[in-house]
Amino acid sequence: MSERVIIRTEDLCKDYDDVHAVSHLNLEIRQGEVFGLLGPNGAGKTTTTLMLLGLTDPTSGRAVIDGCDCTRDSIEVKKLVGYLPDNVGFYPDMTGRDNLVFTGMMNGLAQKEAGERAKALLERVGMTYAADRKAGTYSRGMRQRLGIADVLMKDPKIVIMDEPTLGIDPQGMRELTRLIRELAVKDGRTLLISSHDLYQIQKISDRVGIFVGGQMIACGRIDELGRQLQNEGLYLIDLRAEKPDDPEGEQLRDLIRKSAGVRTVGKREDGSLHIEAGVDIRTSLVRELVDNGYVIDEIHQRGGDLDEIYRRYFEKAGETHGSTVSGKSGSPEGTENGKVQGRLAKLLHRKK
Repeated sequence: MSERVIIRTEDLCKDYDDVHAVSHLNLEIRQGEVFGLLGPNGAGKTTTTLMLLGLTDPTSGRAVIDGCDCTRDSIEVKKLVGYLPDNVGFYPDMTGRDNLVFTGMMNGLAQKEAGERAKALLERVGMTYAADRKAGTYSRGMRQRLGIADVLMKDPKIVIMDEPTLGIDPQGMRELTRLIRELAVKDGRTLLISSHDLYQIQKISDRVGIFVGGQMIACGRIDELGRQLQNEGLYLIDLRAEKPDDPEGEQLRDLIRKSAGVRTVGKREDGSLHIEAGVDIRTSLVRELVDNGYVIDEIHQRGGDLDEIYRRYFEKAGETHGSTVSGKSGSPEGTENGKVQGRLAKLLHRKK
């Protein structure tokens, strides 16, 4: 991954009447980086994508991709960026191969060159076996892999993906995430991925940004975000401990609640305890439990778990985990987002 910034937004804003879809977004994404954009529906992710692709104008501020202003130089931006929507569309009565060749020819390739590139990309995404079947017979996972090949037909520097792993079986998900990482590591392409799949984002992203109500409330590497929560006085501890005369662990929970710095103690279905504290209590807690006759099977501090980080930052922003944003922020239903999103892939097929 290069230190060169290839995507930059500067105080980027988008308003729909009195609704603030995106508010003062300042973001830098480096060349060769996989950046995960996380947030609930209505958070502003799609609106941000539309502005980056030059398909809607910002109310104020600017977005720049590889030195091109996304509003004034939108044609140049379309040459640089490939877009993979959450539900890839192909001509169902054409084969996968023919769909790719058609895309290549739309992007200025001669038919022979388009055919050669399509063959190489079908091999790369593991779709050679189905290349000459009609695209209408493909499963969702097959369409997603063909979609990546389709995006690569124009050889873009930047690839933007919307929920790429949604609805794919575990094996297909593993293959797809491996391919996504390969696009960055081997090809040096920059990837911006909008997703709700926290587990997959944690596996493939170099950095993540958390979007709530049109605002980026946190941005950085996952370990950095975990440390930030600790620096702000949040320590997350998992514990397993037992003793014969406390089989249900009620005395254990009461003992922990009395410890200095402990905020909450919760019990999971597997019997382990989840502890939130304002300080690192592990040393003092171990001493106290041993003194009271408990055998400690497991104790460790969490902080690198994206699901927990996501939830805690949402709580800090006054939101509930996974909820949609209401009121006068976020992307409103029925606005330009919904009307334009379905046309993104077709528009971005063409370089000119």
